[in-house]
Amino acid sequence: MSMKCLMILLVGIGSFFTAVAQGEEEPQMESGRNNGRSDKINSIYGKLIDKNTGKAIEAASVQLYPAGKKKTSALLDGMLSHPNGEFLFQNLQPQGSFRLVITAIGYETMEQDIIINKGGEKNERNGFERDLGNIVMTTNFKQLEGVTVTNSRPALEMGIDRKVFNVDKSITATGGTAIDIMKNIPSVSVDIEGNVELRNSTPQIFVDGRPTILTLDQIPADHIEKIELITNPSAKFDAASSGGIINVVLKKNKRIGLNGVASVSVGTPKVLSGNLNLNMRQGKFNVFVSAGHNQSGGIAKGSTLRENLKGGAVTDYFNQYSENERSRNFNSIRFGTDIFISNRNTVTISQSFSKGDFGNEENQDQEYLNSNRELFRYGTRTSDDNSGFNRNSTRLNYKYNFPKPEKELTADVSYNYGGRDNRAVINNRFFNPDGTTYQPESNVWNYGSSNEKQFTVQVDYANPVTDFTKIEMGLRTYHNAFTSLYDAYARDNGLDIKLPLSNNYAYTEMINAAYFTYSYKKEKFSYQLGLRAEQAKFDGELVDSAYKFGYDYPSQVKNIWDALFPSFFITKKIAEKDELQFNYTRRIRRPRFWQLNPFIDINDPANIRQGNPELRPEYVNSFELNYSRDYNKGNLLAVLYFRSNPNDITQYSDTITDKQYQQLNNAAVDPNAILNTYINASTTNRYGIELTLQHKPGKNLEITPTLNLQYRTVKATVNNLDLSNKGLNWEAKLIGNYKLETKTRSLFNNLGFQMTIDYESPTVIPQGKRKSEFTVDLGIKKEFLKDKKATVSLAVNDLFNTRRWGTIYDTEQFYQDSYRRWNVRNFRISFSYKFGDSKFSLGGKGSGKAGAANSEN
Repeated sequence: MSMKCLMILLVGIGSFFTAVAQGEEEPQMESGRNNGRSDKINSIYGKLIDKNTGKAIEAASVQLYPAGKKKTSALLDGMLSHPNGEFLFQNLQPQGSFRLVITAIGYETMEQDIIINKGGEKNERNGFERDLGNIVMTTNFKQLEGVTVTNSRPALEMGIDRKVFNVDKSITATGGTAIDIMKNIPSVSVDIEGNVELRNSTPQIFVDGRPTILTLDQIPADHIEKIELITNPSAKFDAASSGGIINVVLKKNKRIGLNGVASVSVGTPKVLSGNLNLNMRQGKFNVFVSAGHNQSGGIAKGSTLRENLKGGAVTDYFNQYSENERSRNFNSIRFGTDIFISNRNTVTISQSFSKGDFGNEENQDQEYLNSNRELFRYGTRTSDDNSGFNRNSTRLNYKYNFPKPEKELTADVSYNYGGRDNRAVINNRFFNPDGTTYQPESNVWNYGSSNEKQFTVQVDYANPVTDFTKIEMGLRTYHNAFTSLYDAYARDNGLDIKLPLSNNYAYTEMINAAYFTYSYKKEKFSYQLGLRAEQAKFDGELVDSAYKFGYDYPSQVKNIWDALFPSFFITKKIAEKDELQFNYTRRIRRPRFWQLNPFIDINDPANIRQGNPELRPEYVNSFELNYSRDYNKGNLLAVLYFRSNPNDITQYSDTITDKQYQQLNNAAVDPNAILNTYINASTTNRYGIELTLQHKPGKNLEITPTLNLQYRTVKATVNNLDLSNKGLNWEAKLIGNYKLETKTRSLFNNLGFQMTIDYESPTVIPQGKRKSEFTVDLGIKKEFLKDKKATVSLAVNDLFNTRRWGTIYDTEQFYQDSYRRWNVRNFRISFSYKFGDSKFSLGGKGSGKAGAANSEN
């Protein structure tokens, strides 16, 4: 898309939604008597808001008197505010003024005179209408004195369309990264390289509801408020979210005054982190800052055991054993401000910077044996790899809340940018069984750098048209520009020979989208219909050879179905505590650049990787049947799901050809190396059932077991070779939380324990299976000082040091059993301290009218 077209699109978006925001008449308020009718005559209405939290106040007594009178006998009308904080008086007798009196438990009484000036009111012919807007109520601290609040959010909040995991309940992730949180969330699994799967599919990762170039191990756990899991997103969300959405919500509160949390963690191996979260709200401004440092290390082991075959008989064996000493060092800072222009207009500006480096020193021992398992040569391989990254994000958000509840307009612009660089030196040596040199030593070194820029503009509008119906619509444009340079050289007698592995490529990606949803809800029945349209274009180029690859969907008008993504949700409350829902969505999974790029990765000489530029997007049809039941000690969520993936992007492995070996000979690649690439399978189907139970058997004990059973069928053919496979896999996870309470004060009182046990069974892949995984995490937490401001916690991740990722390939050419590790067992002890002053003021005069202009959280 040209810059001119982009500007036309942005101007069109802005013009349309400006008209929506400014051109509508003042919306009508809901009422138990009027039910949101548009003919409110002689009416007074408004909304009650808590000054400190910005939340609505329910069940407050709202009374209307003639001006200057408060006696009960003079009461004109009265009511309790609705759950959304609203109240409405209508069909009032015309008079010059009224007095409004509001009382609520825990709040100071509020009185307000309302002057009615018929000559200045709109709708004069039909009477008067007065919108009082958001009325801010101040907490009465004297009334609350001595009251202890013991309620708190559960670790996991389950809904029909999503699960919300509250991070402050995760003891084992304290002082870690977002990866450590993901390991302890039902339905989520993490592989050896930190990649996350949701029901064995790759989800889209959001930060604060928008795409990010950050990886999960680059986000400190202490900066995260909650994780949202959406397994089958509606048309409102990106069509590329075929594997679901994991939304990371960062911490930011809007409490009056100055508030903060500081934490530090130390541990082994080489664990050290420190994090600070600050928030200050005063007047029309809310300023937030978070900064963190995180480092870790450890030595991870791996092995590959292979049998090479011909005609069903073993021709030779290859064994590889490795030790990888890995170090990580991350630093980040995020800051911004909310500007409350008015009760209904809020602008948020935020900026974040992240920077870090990785170090990997690997030693490999290789054995080559003949068919009788006799050693005929062996080798050693050492590599020293260092890389660094920077990830930055700028975001501008605008939100307008209409007086009508749940009616809002939001617009935001986000710009993510950053780069990466890496250097590696690889040495290979091969010997005969007697220790003499088998072939000359080979040395390879490489250098790479990349740069990425993502630009997103999105506008969303929601309007509850009536008490029973709601519409939502939005527009979005996304642009991504990526460049990468990679040079690899073989060093021979002091001379550097450039290898065909060298790669210089660039790509641009553009996605334009629009969506519309219509929702209906009445009593125990509701449904939502949605349609999303997306146009996507990917242009990749190998700069040195001018070789181009990519896709354009839809490329022609006749292929318009390739751009349409419908969704349908229907919900029925079958009893007071039982709910049933069925949903369907159509999604897309576009190949990633490294799956398209024909670049060859030789980090492992026996298992090399290469992209396939002929890959095409796959379309995914997802069906779910959800049943939810609440009972006195917890709740149950049961899900039946089916997912069909025509043209599924699937990994395919084969031994390298003689031609490929000759091209890579100077890089010391094994002649029997396996080349891993990607193909479009005919189809992959997943049939599954997922059960999540949140049960509280006792006052201080809470357990959350999860079971996911899935049957997968894969149909694929490559060069007349049938790769089809099928099988059952399952995952079981148990999260337990227990708090020890003693009758007398002691060191052990209010001591919290958390344990997570996770098992994943073997899972079928086209040419074999992924091996099973088992891990246990343990955490202990103690809160102390007044109001539990201080916390000490101890976490042990992978208690028995069993977390490893393995695969078995079983083909006509080879049988291979391998495993790798990325993280190792670690111990962390963390200390955190909460602080704050609700009367803090930069002017030194207290908070004053700090809450006069509020925005809904």
